[in-house]
Amino acid sequence: MGLSTHVLDTMHGGPAAGMSVALYTTDGEQATLVRQFTLNHDGRSDGPLYDNNTIKVGTYRLVFDVAGYFKAKGVKLPEPNFLNKVALDFGVAHTDQHYHVPLLVSPWSYSTYRGS
Repeated sequence: MGLSTHVLDTMHGGPAAGMSVALYTTDGEQATLVRQFTLNHDGRSDGPLYDNNTIKVGTYRLVFDVAGYFKAKGVKLPEPNFLNKVALDFGVAHTDQHYHVPLLVSPWSYSTYRGS
């Protein structure tokens, strides 16, 4: 299956439909944009970000536009807001395995883990 992501809005108790996300490959401090997308009604991308045939061993970054999402939902955020964009840097060591990178997020906190 390759690489996938899923975002849950813990403030509202549901998927973060409409959140903007960017995927990068990274090499040290350098990041190269692979694609930008908007999460669907289930808080997921439409299809895998990479499948097992195209993902490579290496390092990646997912950047989630948390502030933009919550502002669009009508949440009154302080200026400057606590979380703006959440960047998750992670490594892929085994291209024959599935890497699922979920994000649980509110305007004030987030959590992630390697899912299945």
